[in-house]
Amino acid sequence: MKNSRIALSLVAVLALAGCGAGSSAADKEPVKNGDDKSPLAEYMGDGYINNSSGGMVATRSIGGPNESSEEQLAKQRKIEESTATCMKTAGFDYVVVPPEQKGKGKFDEAFSLPPDKFAEQYGYGVSTIDWGKPDDADKDDPNAKIRKALSPNAQKAYDKALNGQLAISGNGGMIAAQPAGGKGKPMDTGCRGKAAEEVYGKADEHQADFAKFDSLFKDLEALRKRFEADQRVIDATAAWADCLADAGHSGFKKLDDPRSSISDKLDKLTGAKKNGGPTSAGGDDKGNVTVFQAPSLDKVPAAQLADLRKEEIELAKADQGCKKKVYDEPAKLAQYELEKEFVAANKTQLEAYRDSVSER
Repeated sequence: MKNSRIALSLVAVLALAGCGAGSSAADKEPVKNGDDKSPLAEYMGDGYINNSSGGMVATRSIGGPNESSEEQLAKQRKIEESTATCMKTAGFDYVVVPPEQKGKGKFDEAFSLPPDKFAEQYGYGVSTIDWGKPDDADKDDPNAKIRKALSPNAQKAYDKALNGQLAISGNGGMIAAQPAGGKGKPMDTGCRGKAAEEVYGKADEHQADFAKFDSLFKDLEALRKRFEADQRVIDATAAWADCLADAGHSGFKKLDDPRSSISDKLDKLTGAKKNGGPTSAGGDDKGNVTVFQAPSLDKVPAAQLADLRKEEIELAKADQGCKKKVYDEPAKLAQYELEKEFVAANKTQLEAYRDSVSER
Protein backbone atom coordinates (compact mmCIF):
# COMPACT_ATOMS: atom_id res chain seq x y z
CA MET A 1 0.00 0.00 0.00
CA LYS A 2 2.92 2.34 0.65
CA ASN A 3 4.06 2.03 -2.95
CA SER A 4 0.52 2.69 -4.15
CA ARG A 5 0.34 5.90 -2.14
CA ILE A 6 3.74 7.03 -3.42
CA ALA A 7 2.64 6.55 -7.02
CA LEU A 8 -0.74 8.10 -6.28
CA SER A 9 0.86 11.22 -4.83
CA LEU A 10 3.04 11.63 -7.91
CA VAL A 11 0.23 11.05 -10.36
CA ALA A 12 -1.97 13.47 -8.41
CA VAL A 13 0.59 16.23 -8.80
CA LEU A 14 0.90 15.49 -12.52
CA ALA A 15 -2.84 15.52 -13.06
CA LEU A 16 -3.57 18.57 -10.94
CA ALA A 17 -0.81 20.55 -12.59
CA GLY A 18 -2.01 19.70 -16.08
CA CYS A 19 1.33 18.14 -16.99
CA GLY A 20 1.33 16.33 -20.31
CA ALA A 21 2.90 13.25 -18.77
CA GLY A 22 0.20 12.91 -16.20
CA SER A 23 -2.67 13.68 -18.47
CA SER A 24 -1.89 10.99 -21.00
CA ALA A 25 -4.28 8.13 -21.35
CA ALA A 26 -2.21 5.60 -19.51
CA ASP A 27 -4.55 3.04 -17.98
CA LYS A 28 -7.52 4.69 -19.63
CA GLU A 29 -10.31 2.69 -21.15
CA PRO A 30 -12.97 3.75 -23.64
CA VAL A 31 -15.95 5.46 -22.06
CA LYS A 32 -18.61 3.19 -20.56
CA ASN A 33 -22.34 3.69 -20.36
CA GLY A 34 -22.98 6.56 -17.96
CA ASP A 35 -25.67 4.57 -16.11
CA ASP A 36 -23.34 1.64 -15.45
CA LYS A 37 -22.40 2.66 -11.92
CA SER A 38 -21.71 0.03 -9.31
CA PRO A 39 -22.95 0.18 -5.69
CA LEU A 40 -19.52 1.42 -4.65
CA ALA A 41 -19.56 4.34 -7.09
CA GLU A 42 -21.37 6.55 -4.56
CA TYR A 43 -18.45 6.20 -2.19
CA MET A 44 -15.39 5.60 -4.39
CA GLY A 45 -16.28 7.92 -7.25
CA ASP A 46 -18.13 7.81 -10.55
CA GLY A 47 -15.15 6.04 -12.11
CA TYR A 48 -15.82 3.00 -9.94
CA ILE A 49 -17.58 0.99 -12.63
CA ASN A 50 -17.97 -2.49 -13.98
CA ASN A 51 -14.62 -2.92 -15.70
CA SER A 52 -14.68 -5.21 -18.72
CA SER A 53 -11.08 -6.23 -18.06
CA GLY A 54 -12.30 -8.27 -15.14
CA GLY A 55 -11.55 -5.99 -12.24
CA MET A 56 -12.91 -3.10 -10.26
CA VAL A 57 -11.51 0.33 -11.08
CA ALA A 58 -11.89 3.42 -8.89
CA THR A 59 -11.22 6.99 -9.98
CA ARG A 60 -12.26 10.26 -8.42
CA SER A 61 -11.24 13.77 -9.31
CA ILE A 62 -9.88 15.99 -6.58
CA GLY A 63 -12.70 18.08 -5.22
CA GLY A 64 -15.22 15.29 -4.93
CA PRO A 65 -18.74 14.84 -6.28
CA ASN A 66 -20.17 17.89 -4.52
CA GLU A 67 -17.93 20.37 -6.33
CA SER A 68 -19.53 22.03 -9.33
CA SER A 69 -17.90 22.25 -12.73
CA GLU A 70 -17.56 26.02 -12.29
CA GLU A 71 -15.69 25.53 -9.00
CA GLN A 72 -13.33 23.11 -10.69
CA LEU A 73 -12.78 25.51 -13.59
CA ALA A 74 -12.07 28.35 -11.14
CA LYS A 75 -9.39 26.25 -9.46
CA GLN A 76 -7.85 25.38 -12.81
CA ARG A 77 -7.77 29.07 -13.74
CA LYS A 78 -6.00 29.85 -10.49
CA ILE A 79 -3.42 27.18 -11.25
CA GLU A 80 -2.81 28.70 -14.69
CA GLU A 81 -2.40 32.18 -13.22
CA SER A 82 -0.01 31.00 -10.51
CA THR A 83 1.97 29.03 -13.08
CA ALA A 84 2.37 32.14 -15.25
CA THR A 85 3.59 34.21 -12.29
CA CYS A 86 6.08 31.52 -11.31
CA MET A 87 7.38 31.13 -14.87
CA LYS A 88 7.84 34.88 -15.18
CA THR A 89 9.95 34.81 -12.03
CA ALA A 90 11.99 32.00 -13.61
CA GLY A 91 12.58 34.19 -16.68
CA PHE A 92 10.14 32.59 -19.13
CA ASP A 93 7.00 33.73 -20.89
CA TYR A 94 3.87 31.75 -20.13
CA VAL A 95 0.41 32.51 -21.46
CA VAL A 96 -2.56 31.88 -19.19
CA VAL A 97 -4.93 29.61 -21.10
CA PRO A 98 -8.45 29.44 -19.59
CA PRO A 99 -9.34 25.76 -19.07
CA GLU A 100 -12.55 26.08 -21.07
CA GLN A 101 -10.49 27.24 -24.09
CA LYS A 102 -8.08 24.33 -24.07
CA GLY A 103 -8.59 22.21 -27.16
CA LYS A 104 -9.26 18.52 -27.18
CA GLY A 105 -6.61 16.31 -28.69
CA LYS A 106 -6.44 12.85 -30.20
CA PHE A 107 -6.46 11.16 -26.80
CA ASP A 108 -9.76 12.78 -25.75
CA GLU A 109 -11.41 11.97 -29.06
CA ALA A 110 -10.27 8.35 -29.06
CA PHE A 111 -11.27 7.60 -25.48
CA SER A 112 -14.69 9.19 -25.84
CA LEU A 113 -15.70 6.24 -28.00
CA PRO A 114 -17.68 3.29 -26.59
CA PRO A 115 -15.59 0.09 -26.18
CA ASP A 116 -16.76 -1.63 -29.37
CA LYS A 117 -16.16 1.43 -31.55
CA PHE A 118 -12.80 2.04 -29.90
CA ALA A 119 -11.78 -1.56 -30.63
CA GLU A 120 -12.78 -1.17 -34.28
CA GLN A 121 -10.59 1.91 -34.73
CA TYR A 122 -7.81 1.55 -32.18
CA GLY A 123 -7.83 -2.00 -30.85
CA TYR A 124 -6.53 -1.51 -27.32
CA GLY A 125 -4.78 1.78 -28.11
CA VAL A 126 -1.37 0.14 -27.65
CA SER A 127 0.29 0.24 -31.07
CA THR A 128 -2.44 2.22 -32.83
CA ILE A 129 -1.81 5.49 -30.97
CA ASP A 130 1.69 6.96 -30.84
CA TRP A 131 1.82 7.99 -27.18
CA GLY A 132 5.38 9.25 -27.58
CA LYS A 133 4.26 12.14 -29.79
CA PRO A 134 2.72 15.39 -28.55
CA ASP A 135 -1.03 15.53 -28.42
CA ASP A 136 -2.85 17.29 -31.28
CA ALA A 137 -4.07 19.90 -28.79
CA ASP A 138 -0.49 21.20 -28.54
CA LYS A 139 -0.67 22.76 -32.00
CA ASP A 140 -3.05 25.43 -30.68
CA ASP A 141 -1.29 25.85 -27.36
CA PRO A 142 0.47 29.26 -27.20
CA ASN A 143 2.89 27.88 -24.62
CA ALA A 144 3.89 25.03 -26.91
CA LYS A 145 4.73 27.66 -29.53
CA ILE A 146 6.76 29.65 -26.99
CA ARG A 147 8.72 26.54 -26.07
CA LYS A 148 9.28 25.56 -29.70
CA ALA A 149 10.87 28.94 -30.45
CA LEU A 150 13.57 28.36 -27.80
CA SER A 151 16.97 26.80 -28.36
CA PRO A 152 17.41 23.14 -27.26
CA ASN A 153 19.19 24.19 -24.06
CA ALA A 154 16.58 26.83 -23.32
CA GLN A 155 13.84 24.24 -23.87
CA LYS A 156 15.38 22.02 -21.21
CA ALA A 157 15.52 24.94 -18.81
CA TYR A 158 11.92 25.85 -19.67
CA ASP A 159 10.77 22.28 -19.05
CA LYS A 160 12.57 22.14 -15.71
CA ALA A 161 11.06 25.44 -14.63
CA LEU A 162 7.58 24.36 -15.67
CA ASN A 163 7.53 20.73 -14.53
CA GLY A 164 10.61 20.31 -12.35
CA GLN A 165 11.77 16.71 -12.05
CA LEU A 166 8.66 15.64 -13.93
CA ALA A 167 9.96 17.26 -17.12
CA ILE A 168 10.03 14.10 -19.22
CA SER A 169 11.50 14.28 -22.68
CA GLY A 170 9.42 13.26 -25.67
CA ASN A 171 11.86 10.61 -26.87
CA GLY A 172 10.82 7.81 -24.56
CA GLY A 173 13.26 8.65 -21.82
CA MET A 174 12.56 8.20 -18.14
CA ILE A 175 13.46 10.05 -14.97
CA ALA A 176 13.85 9.05 -11.35
CA ALA A 177 12.65 11.42 -8.68
CA GLN A 178 12.31 11.70 -4.91
CA PRO A 179 8.72 12.30 -3.79
CA ALA A 180 7.74 14.77 -1.12
CA GLY A 181 7.91 13.00 2.20
CA GLY A 182 10.73 10.68 1.12
CA LYS A 183 14.34 10.79 2.25
CA GLY A 184 16.39 13.74 1.08
CA LYS A 185 14.96 16.79 -0.60
CA PRO A 186 11.30 16.96 -1.60
CA MET A 187 10.64 16.37 -5.27
CA ASP A 188 10.70 19.52 -7.40
CA THR A 189 7.44 19.58 -9.39
CA GLY A 190 8.14 22.94 -11.03
CA CYS A 191 5.80 25.87 -11.42
CA ARG A 192 2.85 23.67 -12.32
CA GLY A 193 3.31 21.50 -9.28
CA LYS A 194 3.72 24.49 -6.97
CA ALA A 195 0.61 26.11 -8.42
CA ALA A 196 -1.38 22.91 -7.95
CA GLU A 197 -0.22 22.62 -4.34
CA GLU A 198 -1.40 26.17 -3.67
CA VAL A 199 -4.89 25.18 -4.78
CA TYR A 200 -5.20 21.55 -3.72
CA GLY A 201 -2.56 21.11 -1.03
CA LYS A 202 0.67 19.13 -1.01
CA ALA A 203 0.88 15.59 -2.33
CA ASP A 204 2.35 14.20 0.89
CA GLU A 205 -0.60 15.65 2.80
CA HIS A 206 -2.95 13.72 0.51
CA GLN A 207 -0.74 10.69 1.01
CA ALA A 208 -1.19 10.99 4.77
CA ASP A 209 -4.94 11.36 4.28
CA PHE A 210 -5.07 8.15 2.29
CA ALA A 211 -3.03 6.34 4.95
CA LYS A 212 -6.03 6.66 7.27
CA PHE A 213 -7.92 4.37 4.95
CA ASP A 214 -5.34 1.60 4.64
CA SER A 215 -7.71 -0.91 6.26
CA LEU A 216 -10.45 0.06 3.79
CA PHE A 217 -8.08 -0.36 0.85
CA LYS A 218 -7.06 -3.79 2.13
CA ASP A 219 -10.71 -4.76 2.43
CA LEU A 220 -11.31 -3.54 -1.13
CA GLU A 221 -8.40 -5.67 -2.31
CA ALA A 222 -9.96 -8.65 -0.54
CA LEU A 223 -13.24 -7.82 -2.28
CA ARG A 224 -11.47 -7.86 -5.64
CA LYS A 225 -10.06 -11.31 -4.88
CA ARG A 226 -13.52 -12.53 -3.86
CA PHE A 227 -14.83 -11.28 -7.19
CA GLU A 228 -12.13 -13.13 -9.10
CA ALA A 229 -12.78 -16.33 -7.10
CA ASP A 230 -16.55 -16.18 -7.59
CA GLN A 231 -17.66 -19.25 -9.56
CA ARG A 232 -19.83 -17.12 -11.85
CA VAL A 233 -16.76 -15.08 -12.81
CA ILE A 234 -14.59 -18.17 -13.22
CA ASP A 235 -17.19 -19.76 -15.51
CA ALA A 236 -17.66 -16.52 -17.48
CA THR A 237 -13.89 -16.17 -17.94
CA ALA A 238 -13.62 -19.74 -19.20
CA ALA A 239 -16.49 -19.12 -21.62
CA TRP A 240 -14.76 -15.93 -22.81
CA ALA A 241 -11.50 -17.83 -23.44
CA ASP A 242 -13.38 -20.52 -25.40
CA CYS A 243 -15.16 -17.83 -27.41
CA LEU A 244 -11.84 -16.20 -28.31
CA ALA A 245 -10.35 -19.56 -29.27
CA ASP A 246 -13.32 -20.23 -31.55
CA ALA A 247 -12.64 -16.84 -33.16
CA GLY A 248 -9.06 -17.91 -33.88
CA HIS A 249 -7.35 -16.38 -30.83
CA SER A 250 -6.41 -19.22 -28.51
CA GLY A 251 -4.13 -19.40 -25.48
CA PHE A 252 -5.64 -16.60 -23.39
CA LYS A 253 -6.69 -17.41 -19.83
CA LYS A 254 -6.99 -14.01 -18.12
CA LEU A 255 -8.92 -11.03 -19.41
CA ASP A 256 -5.82 -8.84 -19.47
CA ASP A 257 -3.84 -11.39 -21.51
CA PRO A 258 -4.87 -10.22 -25.02
CA ARG A 259 -3.91 -6.60 -24.37
CA SER A 260 -0.69 -7.70 -22.64
CA SER A 261 0.26 -9.85 -25.62
CA ILE A 262 0.08 -6.81 -27.90
CA SER A 263 2.04 -4.69 -25.40
CA ASP A 264 4.77 -7.33 -25.24
CA LYS A 265 5.07 -7.44 -29.02
CA LEU A 266 5.25 -3.66 -29.23
CA ASP A 267 7.94 -3.62 -26.53
CA LYS A 268 10.04 -5.99 -28.63
CA LEU A 269 9.65 -3.75 -31.68
CA THR A 270 10.54 -0.55 -29.82
CA GLY A 271 13.02 -2.00 -27.35
CA ALA A 272 11.06 -0.23 -24.61
CA LYS A 273 11.24 -1.33 -21.00
CA LYS A 274 7.92 -2.79 -19.94
CA ASN A 275 6.46 -0.31 -17.49
CA GLY A 276 2.72 -0.97 -17.27
CA GLY A 277 1.42 1.76 -19.56
CA PRO A 278 2.15 4.50 -22.10
CA THR A 279 3.12 6.80 -19.27
CA SER A 280 3.30 5.44 -15.74
CA ALA A 281 4.75 6.00 -12.32
CA GLY A 282 6.03 3.55 -9.75
CA GLY A 283 7.73 3.73 -6.40
CA ASP A 284 9.89 1.63 -4.11
CA ASP A 285 10.06 1.32 -0.33
CA LYS A 286 12.88 3.87 -0.16
CA GLY A 287 10.63 6.59 -1.51
CA ASN A 288 12.19 6.71 -4.98
CA VAL A 289 9.80 7.27 -7.85
CA THR A 290 10.48 6.43 -11.48
CA VAL A 291 8.40 7.94 -14.27
CA PHE A 292 8.40 6.24 -17.65
CA GLN A 293 7.25 7.55 -20.99
CA ALA A 294 6.55 5.56 -24.13
CA PRO A 295 9.02 5.82 -27.00
CA SER A 296 7.83 7.18 -30.33
CA LEU A 297 6.90 4.60 -32.95
CA ASP A 298 8.74 6.50 -35.70
CA LYS A 299 11.69 4.11 -35.67
CA VAL A 300 9.59 0.95 -35.85
CA PRO A 301 9.64 -0.56 -39.37
CA ALA A 302 6.41 0.50 -41.05
CA ALA A 303 5.49 -2.98 -42.31
CA GLN A 304 5.94 -4.58 -38.87
CA LEU A 305 3.98 -1.82 -37.18
CA ALA A 306 1.16 -2.16 -39.72
CA ASP A 307 1.01 -5.91 -39.12
CA LEU A 308 0.87 -5.44 -35.36
CA ARG A 309 -1.83 -2.80 -35.60
CA LYS A 310 -3.94 -5.10 -37.78
CA GLU A 311 -3.45 -7.94 -35.31
CA GLU A 312 -4.30 -5.67 -32.38
CA ILE A 313 -7.55 -4.41 -33.89
CA GLU A 314 -8.72 -7.89 -34.89
CA LEU A 315 -7.90 -9.28 -31.45
CA ALA A 316 -9.55 -6.38 -29.62
CA LYS A 317 -12.72 -6.67 -31.72
CA ALA A 318 -12.97 -10.38 -30.97
CA ASP A 319 -12.17 -9.70 -27.30
CA GLN A 320 -14.94 -7.10 -26.97
CA GLY A 321 -17.39 -9.31 -28.81
CA CYS A 322 -16.71 -12.29 -26.57
CA LYS A 323 -16.93 -10.22 -23.40
CA LYS A 324 -20.29 -8.84 -24.48
CA LYS A 325 -21.51 -12.29 -25.47
CA VAL A 326 -20.53 -14.43 -22.47
CA TYR A 327 -18.68 -12.44 -19.80
CA ASP A 328 -20.05 -8.99 -19.04
CA GLU A 329 -23.51 -9.88 -17.76
CA PRO A 330 -22.59 -12.67 -15.29
CA ALA A 331 -19.51 -10.75 -14.11
CA LYS A 332 -21.56 -7.62 -13.52
CA LEU A 333 -24.19 -9.56 -11.55
CA ALA A 334 -21.45 -11.04 -9.35
CA GLN A 335 -19.73 -7.69 -8.86
CA TYR A 336 -22.86 -5.80 -7.91
CA GLU A 337 -23.99 -8.50 -5.51
CA LEU A 338 -20.60 -8.56 -3.76
CA GLU A 339 -20.42 -4.78 -3.65
CA LYS A 340 -23.87 -4.47 -2.08
CA GLU A 341 -22.75 -6.81 0.69
CA PHE A 342 -19.52 -4.84 1.08
CA VAL A 343 -21.30 -1.50 1.32
CA ALA A 344 -23.68 -2.86 3.95
CA ALA A 345 -20.77 -4.12 6.05
CA ASN A 346 -18.45 -1.11 5.58
CA LYS A 347 -20.79 1.85 5.14
CA THR A 348 -19.29 3.96 7.94
CA GLN A 349 -15.74 3.72 6.54
CA LEU A 350 -16.94 4.28 3.00
CA GLU A 351 -18.83 7.41 4.01
CA ALA A 352 -15.76 8.70 5.83
CA TYR A 353 -13.63 8.12 2.73
CA ARG A 354 -16.16 9.81 0.47
CA ASP A 355 -16.44 12.82 2.76
CA SER A 356 -12.66 13.09 3.13
CA VAL A 357 -12.15 13.14 -0.64
CA SER A 358 -14.97 15.60 -1.27
CA GLU A 359 -13.35 18.11 1.12
CA ARG A 360 -10.11 18.31 -0.89
